[in-house]
Amino acid sequence: MKIEYLGHSCFKLTESTGTSVVCDPYSSEVGFEMPKVSADAVTVSHRHYDHDAVDKVGGSPVIIDNESGYELTGVNIDAVKSFHDGSRGKMRGENFIFKFRMDGIDVCHLGDLGEACSPDLIETVLPVDVLLIPVGGKYTIDAEMAKEYVDRLMPDIVVPMHYRTKDSKLDIDKVDEFLKLFDDEYIEYKDEAELELSRSDLNGETKIIVLRRN
Repeated sequence: MKIEYLGHSCFKLTESTGTSVVCDPYSSEVGFEMPKVSADAVTVSHRHYDHDAVDKVGGSPVIIDNESGYELTGVNIDAVKSFHDGSRGKMRGENFIFKFRMDGIDVCHLGDLGEACSPDLIETVLPVDVLLIPVGGKYTIDAEMAKEYVDRLMPDIVVPMHYRTKDSKLDIDKVDEFLKLFDDEYIEYKDEAELELSRSDLNGETKIIVLRRN
């Protein structure tokens, strides 16, 4: 399978048969334009401009924005209801965590998760091979809470998202706050936006991979 980072919290996931899903497309209000892309489906973690710009995705995709399970050719998609804040949604409402099964790999996109790590949520989300996790704080979990999720979920691959970049207009933390919580040997910086994975790439050891948006 292939993971392509499109910026902010947006990824395009493509299964070996060609079936593709875009997660949390964003509008230019974040400070930069989303690349032109098409997909068979789009998942929306919550209705906010930096996560629900479904009109940015071509190809007449199916829009998935609720807890109903969905199956595309070769891809299983499940949603887990969570909260966008630490007050059970009283501040910013609900958030959907999406899980994808592609080529035998379990990928989890946490959306704008804002609630603290709990045994019930961890049990519901497991197993996770690849974790796409917000780390910028303020509107989501912060670096330390993200580290706790990584420690509890124990994925093989962690890709940070929803952090401040030089062209971002959002008042959130940079990715460095998250990365400094890990030893350098477990961090890999890519000069590209794409990552190709197969089951043989998963060895049981957690690695943080920072993808570069094109």
